[in-house]
Amino acid sequence: MAEATNPNEAGEVAPSVAEESAPSTDSPVATDIPSANAPDPTALNPETSPNAAEEKTAKKPAAKPAGDAAKPAAAKKEKAPAVEDKPFAEFIQQDFMPALTAKLAKQGVEDLELTLAKEKIPVIGYADAPECSQIIGRWNDGWREFRVYFIQDNLQGPRGFSYAENKGKPSTIEPFLIDERKITLDLLLFGVVQRLNGQKWLVRN
Repeated sequence: MAEATNPNEAGEVAPSVAEESAPSTDSPVATDIPSANAPDPTALNPETSPNAAEEKTAKKPAAKPAGDAAKPAAAKKEKAPAVEDKPFAEFIQQDFMPALTAKLAKQGVEDLELTLAKEKIPVIGYADAPECSQIIGRWNDGWREFRVYFIQDNLQGPRGFSYAENKGKPSTIEPFLIDERKITLDLLLFGVVQRLNGQKWLVRN
C-alpha cells in the first residue's frame, strides 16, 4: 500500500491555471461589450470614426469674416438731375445758348449774337399779347435774325419761331416743336438748326 507523499493528493485537488486566472464572481467586471444604454466609446473618437468628426464640424457655425460686420451697406447712387429741370432762365443762359452758339459755329455762323429778352412779340397781330421770353439770334451784322418764343417761360409750354431778313420785322410766327411730348436740350438745338436750314441760311446748304 502506497503512502501519499503530497498532502494535496490525499483529498484536495490543486486548482488549475484556468481557475487561478478566472476572475472572482463576487465583484462586477468591466467588459469590452457595449451595453444597450452606454455609448460606444469609439463612436465619438474622430480618429476611429469619421462620422464623429463630420458631426462635430456640422454643429459648429461657420465664422463670418471680420470685415463683414463692420462693412456698411452700399448706398444707392442718386441720379443726377437733368439740365432741363433747372429754372427756365438758368437753363437758357447756362446750357441752351452756349450749346446753340457752338452748334451754329460748326455750320459756318461765326458772328452769332444770342440774347434772352422778355418783350412783346414783334409780329403783326400780337400787339395786344403779353410779353414773353424770347431767345433772339442775330448774325451778318443783324441782317439775319431768328427768335424762339416761350409763351409761358416754360420749356414744356407753348413755343413759337419767327425769322426776319434785312433788319426787318418778322412777318409771321409759327409753332415750334409742337409734336414733341417733352422738350430737351437736344431737341431745341435740332429744331433751331432744322428751321434755319429750311431758310437756306447755313453755309452747308
